[in-house]
Order: sequence, then structure tokens, then C-alpha cells
Amino acid sequence: MNKDWSELNKKMQLELKKRENYKSGINTLFELRNQLMKEMYSFKAKLSREEFDAMPFINAKGYQCKNIAYSLWHIFRIEDIVVHTLINDDEQVFFAGKYKERINSPIITTGNELVKGQIEIFSKQLDIDALYAYISDVKESTEKILNVLPFDMLKSRITHEREEKLNALNVVSDDENASWLIGYWCEKDIRGLIQMPFSRHWIMHTEACMRIRDKLVK
Repeated sequence: MNKDWSELNKKMQLELKKRENYKSGINTLFELRNQLMKEMYSFKAKLSREEFDAMPFINAKGYQCKNIAYSLWHIFRIEDIVVHTLINDDEQVFFAGKYKERINSPIITTGNELVKGQIEIFSKQLDIDALYAYISDVKESTEKILNVLPFDMLKSRITHEREEKLNALNVVSDDENASWLIGYWCEKDIRGLIQMPFSRHWIMHTEACMRIRDKLVK
């Protein structure tokens, strides 16, 4: 893991544990996310449309077996689902902004169910400019919610009602590669969700995208 990102992630986790450091922890999280978002936007500036779909490590076991377009979709669909449906109990940016149509996506799910060639077929259909508009909107909406989230809510767990609402939206595939996600999220408290979908998850997929980029631009 990138040393700077790792240090920010560790610092954020420690700060979120104590009330007196909580606001600093949220600010550290935002600093980490801003650095990662800068990297994500560098892909848009430097890569061709075809390179967003390329899968040079298709048979690898790590996250680099995906492609960059899919990875961006995946990161932000997960964040949108978790922050709006499970934490804030409001409408996802994806639906409010009519992003299915704008991005031209054939799916509304996280994409976990897609493998190998299915990922490439999926990603080739996406409007990259609209995808970047979506990720920007999701980031902004998440951070507005976290900015006003009380420290006392960090130990709160996801209610059964919100889990049922999530199931009803059909935004997580019932494929075995995806269906585990709902239980995984709902077993965590809100602090745990901040420490994975909103931070570490970004790091893992961004670093995988960087490995893909580096392979493509050699």
C-alpha cells in the first residue's frame, strides 16, 4: 500500500476512536479521499477510452484483474449504496441523478457478479464523462453526510428495516460473488463502514488501477 495513504488511513482510524479527535479523523479521511480522487482524475486526463476498458491482468487474483472503468463504477456504487440506503436512509445519487441512463449502464448493481470478459463488455458501454460526474457527486454527498454525523452514531449498527430496504432495491446481485456484501455491511457499525467502503476500499482499487495504468503506458 502507498505509504502516505497507509499512514493517513491509520491516523484516521485512531482519531475516529475518541470523541475529542473525531472531527480531526473526519478531516483526515477527507484528506485521504482527496489524494485518491486526484489519482482517479489523472486516469481521465492521461488514458484513452480504450485503456479504460483494457484488462492486462485478466487472470490475476488481485483487484488488478478488473479494468479501470469497472473499478470506478464499483467503488462509487458501493459507496452510494452504503451511505444513502444504509446510513442516511435517503435516495441514492444514482437514482436521484438518473445516472443509469446518463452513464448508459446495463446494470444498477455493484458489479461484483461480473467476471473477466463480462467486465470488459460492461465497461465498454459506459459513458466515461458521465461516470466521472457520478463519482464526483457521490464523493460530495458522502462527505456532506459525514461532516454532520454525530460521534455517538459511530457505534450504531444497520437496522433490519434498512437491510430489508436494501434487498428490495435489487442493487446487490444475488449471484454468489455479490450476495455476501449485504451481510458484510450490516455486520459492521458505522465506524467500520467509514473504515472500509469510504477509505480502505478506495485505496485497494485505486492502487490496482495504477498497476493497470502502469502496464498500459509502458
